[in-house]
Amino acid sequence: MATGIKDKVAIIGMGCTRFGERWDNGAEELMVESFEECLADAGIEKKQIDAAWFGSCLEVLKDTGYGGLPNFGSSAGSLVWQWWPNLTAPGAFAQLAGAYAAKHRIKDLDLKRAMAHVSVKSHANGLLNPKAHLRKKVTAEQVMAAPIIAHPLGLFDCCGVSDGSACAIVTTPEIARSLGKTNIVSVKALQLALSSGEEMGYNEWDGDHFMTTTKCSRKAYAEAGITNPREEISMMEVHDCFSITELVTYEDLHMSARGDAVRDVMDGFYDLDGGVPCQVDGGLKCFGHPIGASGLRMLYEMYLQLLGRAGERQLKEPRVGLTHNLGGFPFQNICSISIIGRYGD
Repeated sequence: MATGIKDKVAIIGMGCTRFGERWDNGAEELMVESFEECLADAGIEKKQIDAAWFGSCLEVLKDTGYGGLPNFGSSAGSLVWQWWPNLTAPGAFAQLAGAYAAKHRIKDLDLKRAMAHVSVKSHANGLLNPKAHLRKKVTAEQVMAAPIIAHPLGLFDCCGVSDGSACAIVTTPEIARSLGKTNIVSVKALQLALSSGEEMGYNEWDGDHFMTTTKCSRKAYAEAGITNPREEISMMEVHDCFSITELVTYEDLHMSARGDAVRDVMDGFYDLDGGVPCQVDGGLKCFGHPIGASGLRMLYEMYLQLLGRAGERQLKEPRVGLTHNLGGFPFQNICSISIIGRYGD
């Protein structure tokens, strides 16, 4: 009988490139860059690796330099939006914002202010991250005065697309210890929730949140042994493709009660110095969103934080980190959640 993944997988090394418009590098060069950092971080030789998995958005890697190692398609929690004629991502998520505001009777201006705070927070965090794509502080006034992309989403409410790569080397805790590792980061939970999109055909769903995230988070918390995520999760990286997505996800992750995310955001609960800091590295919005690399990029930040290596944005004694991704069609009907912490905690 399956018993879950908790403390059965150890992360012994991670690497991540600088994200941005990397016109001088192709996917293969970026992969090598993150892999070399990861290998050095793990302190092992390439010949000790038994298998490799890679995921790439829109481009297939050819000469990876792994020799005879088996390679498998994977995206480490990064889930790809499948495009559909006459539907744009800003348009779809603008509908999410409208449905959320209507469901919880939130005034348009109050929602815009909360979304602006989400973006301001991510820009402030990204400014502290030397590998982030967008490193520029913005004000709430600038965000709210920016051109509208799809009402109520303005320019600063939307993440762009970046070039970048991230890498991890994983093994068992037993092997990690045999390699001399003492401060081991391990996986506490890994869950995936899927939907055919059938919720769109019934009245029970108002289009104001993501049902897959709501279900997936419950499973992840159960696997990790977490009963009060608002108190037990130290930090989060979520799929903030748009500011409204991040805001709604707070509730789907059972961090904020339904309809309370706006208040929690404005109270600073998800700021770097708040109760549960979110997008500590700048998120998709500012670190960048290469799509295929975003899931591992999130884990990279959680890994650095747990080891006390996050530099200016280092949190005080974080214990448990959560990463969250959305993808698929119709309307982001796939969700993956990972929870990591120190082995034995």
